Amino acid sequence: MRKLNAAVDRFAYSHPRFGIPNLMKFLVGIMAVVFVLDLFSNGYASYMLYFDADLVLQGELWRLVTWMFLPISGSLFWIFINLSFYYFIGTALEEYWGTAKFTLFYLACAVLMVVFGMISTLWNPLPVVHSGMLNRILFLAFATLYPDALIRVYLILPVKAKWLAVLYVVLTIYDLLRSGLWGALFTLPQLLAVWLVYLVFFWDKIADLLAEFGFAVRHQNSQQTIHFKAAVKQQRKKAQQQGYRHKCEVCGRTDADFPDLQFRYCSKCAGYHCFCEDHIFNHTHFTS
Repeated sequence: MRKLNAAVDRFAYSHPRFGIPNLMKFLVGIMAVVFVLDLFSNGYASYMLYFDADLVLQGELWRLVTWMFLPISGSLFWIFINLSFYYFIGTALEEYWGTAKFTLFYLACAVLMVVFGMISTLWNPLPVVHSGMLNRILFLAFATLYPDALIRVYLILPVKAKWLAVLYVVLTIYDLLRSGLWGALFTLPQLLAVWLVYLVFFWDKIADLLAEFGFAVRHQNSQQTIHFKAAVKQQRKKAQQQGYRHKCEVCGRTDADFPDLQFRYCSKCAGYHCFCEDHIFNHTHFTS
């Protein structure tokens, strides 16, 4: 698991232009359009887009992708609240990780959900593959990175994200246990898909948490990688006191002055050093 986690980071650093900038804006916009189309077509838009393994095998291949664009059902008010909320947490994740890593996380969840969904047709003719599962794992990722962020439940009650995440995990496990073996087989494949991706992306944080509770976790990272990750935590604390999060070591540009500019951190440099997209592969590495 640790090697997969490191491979994800290497891919994101090596391919800074990979992915779709403002991915959540794109997804939320399409969901809003589908919701409006459903209002005027009596749900026909969603009918043409939802995941159905049998229809996929009959040639309707677009259903492998379009299920991600289906909004959660509800009134206009709650649709607006849900889309606004998931736009907020998705944008926060992209800002924290960068476009490449966030896009990889989202696509990995979606692809595994489809793969596990197709496999589960062996015992379930109507596998559960829907955007709600994707949105919930996005929230779990957000709560892991921003545990103390306040979320106003029903727009009134402020609760820290970490406690809502704990509640989500507990309720999910409870529902699985209550549903019995056959009931669990209907939803478990999708849960395994997104939770597997979550474990890969957050393995370091999970290992640190286990260590705090006395569980020994072997670290096979190089000494340079360990120093780099320690510097990451130190720099993020420092960034909270500044008016920007990222500043290029070469040209001095910041994400506050240039919000559309991509910034990356070089794992080959000693310490924690940020570079813009023009200098991430064009700089002299820090050695001390």
